[in-house]
Amino acid sequence: MSIGRAAPERRPNHPVGRVLEPLRRAIRNRLARLPAPLAEFILFGLKQAWACLFAGLMLGLLIGTKWLWDPTWPVHRYDALFVAAITIQLTFLALDMETLDEAKVILFYHLVGTLMELFKTHVGSWTYPEPALFRIAGVPLFTGFMYASVGSYMARVIRIFDMRFTRYPARGWAIALALAIYANFFAHHYLPDLRYGLFAATIVLFWRVRIYFTVDTVPRWMPLLVAALLTAVFLWIAENIGTATGTWLYPGRSPGTLVSLGKLGSWYLLLVVSFVLVTLVNKPRPPDTALADSSRVAEPGSNRAEEAVP
Repeated sequence: MSIGRAAPERRPNHPVGRVLEPLRRAIRNRLARLPAPLAEFILFGLKQAWACLFAGLMLGLLIGTKWLWDPTWPVHRYDALFVAAITIQLTFLALDMETLDEAKVILFYHLVGTLMELFKTHVGSWTYPEPALFRIAGVPLFTGFMYASVGSYMARVIRIFDMRFTRYPARGWAIALALAIYANFFAHHYLPDLRYGLFAATIVLFWRVRIYFTVDTVPRWMPLLVAALLTAVFLWIAENIGTATGTWLYPGRSPGTLVSLGKLGSWYLLLVVSFVLVTLVNKPRPPDTALADSSRVAEPGSNRAEEAVP
């Protein structure tokens, strides 16, 4: 899905930090030698990897500590994950790899996620089987960063791809839906589960919303709900990594047991909440008028990779 060049091409500005700037330029020089469609495809993957850097590092830590950690060591694995997450965030800020607004989103997500974890572990939805010093009740504090990694991805991907939105609903309606979804995560343990009604509400509210994003120079678009569903699939895969490493366990399931596909719906709804939370910090921007009104398909070879940041 794409739109044509109805306005002068622009390359979004999203710095990678002073340390990685030479690497960025070297990659762009390499991409400039490739055919434009291939260069854009590779650049898309690189930008997605950059957007989910924090999430990827956290998953890497879950896997690495699972196989390397010795339970007899004086530092618990969960505590090491907590300290590592804080260290990563401080490093990102010190090296200008993350903006202050993105750090605010991560902090907000950590608080919201920890609150949900406290409730869900209390009612027995899942457990954390290993010991930890940095914990509240049965919840290790690193878990808030797992939610924060979703918020980090959302905030970074919007910036990196210079995302713009058309037909975005009134802010009050979006917030009301996000609150209803979040409340249902708690209330369905005691009241009828409203998730199917909430699925319908997301369609009613967001089905006309398009995300305009720029990989290199040519803006393209995708329905917001399609983007949310695709992202939910990747989060479901990430959740399976978490359970496979025994970091958290569901009742009656052993490590390595595939998480139910029904969890995709939960991740989809959580992503809607996540997106609305991000918009509280970074207000959705509409695309340039000329771009939004254009209906011509982008011309092949018109987006040669040169100077944009991966």
